[in-house]
Amino acid sequence: MATPTDPDSTAATVDAINDMVRSEFPGSRNFCHELGPGYAISRLEASGGDLRPGGFISGPTQFGAADAALWFATFVGLGRMESMALTSELSIRFLRPAIGSVLYARADIDIVTRRSVVGTVRLWCDDEVDRPTATAQGTYAIPLPR
Repeated sequence: MATPTDPDSTAATVDAINDMVRSEFPGSRNFCHELGPGYAISRLEASGGDLRPGGFISGPTQFGAADAALWFATFVGLGRMESMALTSELSIRFLRPAIGSVLYARADIDIVTRRSVVGTVRLWCDDEVDRPTATAQGTYAIPLPR
């Protein structure tokens, strides 16, 4: 496994993450929208299969967006991309119906340890960042060096 000081490690950038998602997870529609110190934002354009009656973005779709955002934030916390970082646990609370065409999820890192990254995620639709649809907290497990 590469370390942040390895010349072979891949820095976590929006473009590098999105290239990896397209290459390794071609079925995913969650993409990295923004990265910053201690956070990452995912973006998903909602389509027919994501919607429930009434035009609500489904709970499983929101859960997936939260998971993706926390995965991207894990890369920020590690200082490198680590595709084998795995969800250890993730819980979500739905706050209000998610009505909109674009779903965003912002994951903020709470702590990075040698073996895990813990973060909190806030989700919203379109430009309504002050009207969260859900909040989640989760942990990503970091693989042991090979």
